[in-house]
Amino acid sequence: MAKHESDSENDLKAVEIWKKALFDAGNLSGWVCNDADEAEVIQSIVRELPIHLERTPLDVAKYPVGIESLVEELKSMSQKELDGDDVLMIGIWGPGGIGKTTIAKAIYNAIEGQFRGAIFLERVRETSNNCNGLVELQRRLLSQIFPPKHVMVCSVAEGISLIKVRLYCKKVLLVLDDVDHPCQLDALAGGGNWFGKGSRIFVTSRDKHLFTTSRCEYCVYEVKPLKDDEALDLFICHAFPNNKKVEIRNDLIDRAVHYASGLPLALEVLGSFLCGRNEPAWKSELDKLSNKPNENIDRILKISFYGLEKNERDIFLDIACFFKGKSIEYITEVLDGCDFATTIGIEILMERSLIRNEHGTLQMHDLVELMGKNIVMQDNLGQRSRLWLFEDVLDILCEEKGTEAIEAIVVDLLTPKEKNLSLEEITIEADAFKKLRDLRMLIFPEAHISSEGPIRLPSNLRWLKWPNAPLLKFGFGPKKLIGLDLQKSHIRQLDDKFKHFRVLKHINFSQCKSLVSVPDLSLLPNLERLNLDGCRSLVEVHQSVACHDKLKFLSLKFCSNLSIFPHTLKTKSLQALDLFGCSKLKKFSDILEKMEHLEELDLGWTAIKELPTSVENLLSVKLINLAFCKRLTALPSSVYKLQNLEHLILRGCSNFVVFPKNSEDPTDPNGNPRFRHLYRLELNGCNLSKIEFLENSSSFPKLAHLDLSGNKFTYLPTSINEYDDLEHLIMFNCKQLKKIPQLPPNMHMLWAKGCRSLQEFPDLSGLSSKLLSVDLSSCRELFRKGANTADVLLPKEHPKLGYYDILLSGREMPEWFIHCKDGSISFMVPRDSHDKFVGLALCLVLGPEEGEVGCGIDILVNGRRVFDLGRQFHFLKSDHVWMTYLPTSGLLCEEGEVLRDDRNHFQVHLEAYKGRLKKCGFRLICKQREDELRIELQHHQPTETNWPLEERDSDEDNWIDTEDEESSSETDDELIKAIDPENEGRSLMSAGKIIVPGRTDACLAQESGCRSCGHWLTKRFLRERGMRF
Repeated sequence: MAKHESDSENDLKAVEIWKKALFDAGNLSGWVCNDADEAEVIQSIVRELPIHLERTPLDVAKYPVGIESLVEELKSMSQKELDGDDVLMIGIWGPGGIGKTTIAKAIYNAIEGQFRGAIFLERVRETSNNCNGLVELQRRLLSQIFPPKHVMVCSVAEGISLIKVRLYCKKVLLVLDDVDHPCQLDALAGGGNWFGKGSRIFVTSRDKHLFTTSRCEYCVYEVKPLKDDEALDLFICHAFPNNKKVEIRNDLIDRAVHYASGLPLALEVLGSFLCGRNEPAWKSELDKLSNKPNENIDRILKISFYGLEKNERDIFLDIACFFKGKSIEYITEVLDGCDFATTIGIEILMERSLIRNEHGTLQMHDLVELMGKNIVMQDNLGQRSRLWLFEDVLDILCEEKGTEAIEAIVVDLLTPKEKNLSLEEITIEADAFKKLRDLRMLIFPEAHISSEGPIRLPSNLRWLKWPNAPLLKFGFGPKKLIGLDLQKSHIRQLDDKFKHFRVLKHINFSQCKSLVSVPDLSLLPNLERLNLDGCRSLVEVHQSVACHDKLKFLSLKFCSNLSIFPHTLKTKSLQALDLFGCSKLKKFSDILEKMEHLEELDLGWTAIKELPTSVENLLSVKLINLAFCKRLTALPSSVYKLQNLEHLILRGCSNFVVFPKNSEDPTDPNGNPRFRHLYRLELNGCNLSKIEFLENSSSFPKLAHLDLSGNKFTYLPTSINEYDDLEHLIMFNCKQLKKIPQLPPNMHMLWAKGCRSLQEFPDLSGLSSKLLSVDLSSCRELFRKGANTADVLLPKEHPKLGYYDILLSGREMPEWFIHCKDGSISFMVPRDSHDKFVGLALCLVLGPEEGEVGCGIDILVNGRRVFDLGRQFHFLKSDHVWMTYLPTSGLLCEEGEVLRDDRNHFQVHLEAYKGRLKKCGFRLICKQREDELRIELQHHQPTETNWPLEERDSDEDNWIDTEDEESSSETDDELIKAIDPENEGRSLMSAGKIIVPGRTDACLAQESGCRSCGHWLTKRFLRERGMRF
């Protein structure tokens, strides 16, 4: 700083700012080491960083005026009302449009970094009204807090149980936005005891009664209108963006702010509406509000609506009545077909603050939605431009009350009451739509509707969706239809009348089981998407399909009688072709020209015998599925020219005997063929006796997943260890396989179940800590040879392991496991010395019942579940040994909420809920010198140096009561025995340094990409394998 101050070229004011910044930085509190282990401090920092770095803040508001002070009030309430360890439930209450959601998002952003899990559930009221809406909300809650995001919830009752079980020891932040019924609270946050200590639950609602009558105790925060100065600031932000203030009198600005009554929504909409208008326009519009000041919020919204041009008004009403929450892409597609300028219209509506883009969908405030619907409903039923209630639509059609005023009928989602109504037989006249001449959009639910003759539809229709439709008929002349969806209908054939549908872009005739033919698609020059899935009577596809210039998606899944497909394929725009399940299709088309857009080709479950060599012309294909093509015998070598292929599936091709070798040199820099991007190859269930194609690893430089199950080869090529990217190698029931050579270094999973001839197995000690699972069940010959199972379980770099498990044939545990008499373990440890305890190894000897075994592990700390795992094993004919290693980083990711400052009570429960648990054992693993560890494991001799616990009866009555200090101290020496590696012979208990769970540098390093520890990696991996929790 002195040097900078003496330099005359430097700005002294800037230097002063630099000095102050450095001074402030020096005063920031950091991580204090003092005499602590530096490695442990570093681990603490590494654990903490992902919590803060991986979270994306919610978008609060374009202009968050007045929010900061409200957030501080809520934070103060959150901290003062209860002790920090208690669960606090806060209700945010106020009228619509006052900013409850905005405040909830702001408080969420402000404090979510203090929690181990956080979720903001939007639109609870709206979502819960949908079919299974509460179940969907429960699934979203669990999925976001527990990655990966695929939690199955089948019922509300099951969802409640899952939330209670999984969150009761987890400190979480949960925000439920727009709740209007007690059943929603009961399903999502029925009590503070559902959540871990220190959790905070925020609920927004317009109904204060919801909080005062709840079974839970809520602290209610009332959101009040903005103060005058804040209201003025927010209004100016919208009325004069970028400080472009037009000459408007201050009294007009004050009037506008006054009429908005401090409601943020009204200020936002009114300011956006008046933006850019001159002074006379301001006066004129404000005069309209002066007559009925008590209705100003609705009147403000309507003034904004009536200030729109017709294009924007029509788009707004369609969104408010039909399309709220739908994707922008879908809305644009439909409304463009109605001759609207949709893209510019949506932009204008966003500028007026009437709609907003949320993750690619269009949303609007529910008051704005209600305003739009009220504008439509102010007319008599027959005079309304739009109908969205099923009962209203039936009234119009059955009673023939329709008029030319009706533009659109969209009944997409049925309420439970409407769903019951749709199951009844409904009869309408053939001329029911006769008076609806200007109907442009008809989206109807699947219902039992009949008519004495064909129902005549107006020629002005642009979009028609009517599942299970009765017989329909259009008038004469050119048709304006853009989208036609008649799935599950009784269409038999499409005649030459289709020549009048020249602007049609989308056809969906899926599940039309009577359809026997497809018309000449050259009559539909603008067609982009054709869906004929499940048309079982369809035998032939017209040749025009194969040369259509604009067709992008063609799907014929499960057309089980389709036998004739065009002989050549040369569509210029086709992106996806799906023929899965066309079981009578024997020949696939030749590709005569280069196709630059096709990315997915699905020929699974067809009867094709070969792929044409011209398949190389699929320049962009990423996925080829040939699963269960049982007549397929080989592939042409030209497949190696598919430079963009990522996933090739040949699963279940039982006559596939030869995978082609790459005849060219794949290392040639001139670009000779190889699979440059293939990462997944599935050859399970084929008939391969040789796998020579794998000998040259440079032909598959990116291969990560290889499934060779059920084939007849005897040896894997030794070059398999050159596949550096290979993570999953699966070889179930390769009954002639005798030897597995050294494996590549980055393996995650090796599954070789049922390889009954396997005699030689590689040493896994050289593999990285990424190895997670080995399955050698039913490999009888391998264990007759006396393979060293201990080295398989715990490779050389043992302390670096993350989660790991192995299943193998056998009846005995390795000797270094300590036997448990009843499947339960219980012990007490102090909280210090986290760096000593690396993990927990468990072993279960299991006897199958009807070929199956189901077992579980449950681990509790201080009475709170920190880990639970269920496993099921199938097709086992004899006893098996399952061994698993659990790193402490996976057991104690919630240590801040679970562990106590002094002593901690650990309980482990092992059980078999199907089959028999014949034996079980455990071992605590702690750090020590690597050589000692290897010697011990190789000879199966437990050494006191590595064994901190002795066997203990752990009947529930004998578990240590952590609250009874006297009782605990009397049993310490019996319960825990360990030797301090640095002071041999001295008990760690007497030294006050008993080994307890903690993370290691290696565990943290190998689990990067997880949230805060290996627990997340474990959960992700186990879910991928279909394990339950």
